[in-house]
Amino acid sequence: MHKKVLLLGSGELGKEVVIALQRYGQTVVAVDSYAGAPAMQVADDCEVINMLDGEALDGVVAKHQPDIIVPEVESIRTERFYAYEEQGIHVVPSARAANFTMNRKAIRDLAAAELKLKTAPYRYAASYDELAEGVNAVGIPCVVKPLMSSSGKGQSVIRSEEDIKTAWDYAMSGSRGDLAEVIVESFIDFDYEITLLTLTQQRGPTLFCPPIGHRQERGDYQESWQPMPMAPHLLEEAQRMAKSVTTSLGGAGIWGVEFFIQNATEDSEGSVYFSELSPRPHDTGMVTLAGTQNFSEFELHARAVLNIPVLSIEHLRNGASAVVLASEGAMAGDSPVVHVDSDAVLPDTDFRIFGKPSVRPFRRMAVGLAHGPLDTDVRALVVRAQEVARKLRLE
Repeated sequence: MHKKVLLLGSGELGKEVVIALQRYGQTVVAVDSYAGAPAMQVADDCEVINMLDGEALDGVVAKHQPDIIVPEVESIRTERFYAYEEQGIHVVPSARAANFTMNRKAIRDLAAAELKLKTAPYRYAASYDELAEGVNAVGIPCVVKPLMSSSGKGQSVIRSEEDIKTAWDYAMSGSRGDLAEVIVESFIDFDYEITLLTLTQQRGPTLFCPPIGHRQERGDYQESWQPMPMAPHLLEEAQRMAKSVTTSLGGAGIWGVEFFIQNATEDSEGSVYFSELSPRPHDTGMVTLAGTQNFSEFELHARAVLNIPVLSIEHLRNGASAVVLASEGAMAGDSPVVHVDSDAVLPDTDFRIFGKPSVRPFRRMAVGLAHGPLDTDVRALVVRAQEVARKLRLE
């Protein structure tokens, strides 16, 4: 039962994964590109490397000889994972899954071309001219995203031809790694979007958490709530699609599968569009820290990693989360201080301060949480979570 886990990526999500793994008696080595990352603060050991440097990554693996590798970010030489699997190291959820899902091109082609899941029309572009051609093909408005990025970095909406150059430059500035390519996709006029946390297991069935609704700005989530009220047939279709793509990729773990829901009215059956997938805990899933389930998404991930069966996922109460961001004018590298107002502790609320050692504009620094009984209106919980977040003042 005792394993050594190498965590590649040590942000706030990784921090919760470390805590969950250590509660099951595991040893965790946290790796990231900067010292003092949140997960490093609770791990047994840590390493600071550029994970896009294949030789540096190989060196850390050789040094620590892990039993399990858990990737938590995109900026990793994921093609190295196949060799690690050949050495007998368990890559979560699998080398194939990690390699595919760290790149939007691979996962979109799998979903749309191979599995025939419904997606927005899309094109790829490796230059400004190719982006202009892609915009012409999918139409305006459209969305541009780097093929390798996270938390909305580099993502923008093109609403006129004048926006194309700005969108290309912004995508390149937000791209992780050395992949200078984007996906441009038709803008789906959706009613709402969801994250469907999907648990795949080595010894057990695929299970689903109650759907999570969320609101985004700049491509990054601001609030999330669980459950997202939706028609049963639309939820069933999202579950079918999530199971299809996770089964194809293989491996055990928690997956954040994102969908757009369109025309979800009483007079229309509505449509479900596959959007993206992450083979790890999802940022919108921080709402599960409000005790909405019998296991948080981080505990579910840890159990899947360690091959501890989950018999069922129980919806215990409703919840919401709201993030605390550094300001747009924050100076990159400055050390932050989070002040907790004396009246921040409200009934049925909580918060987490991530402990990041520096800021940059709009960097996520903390989260406010709220919960209530199963009959509580989630919109009211979002308001309460926002109130908590406002009382966590960042300087």
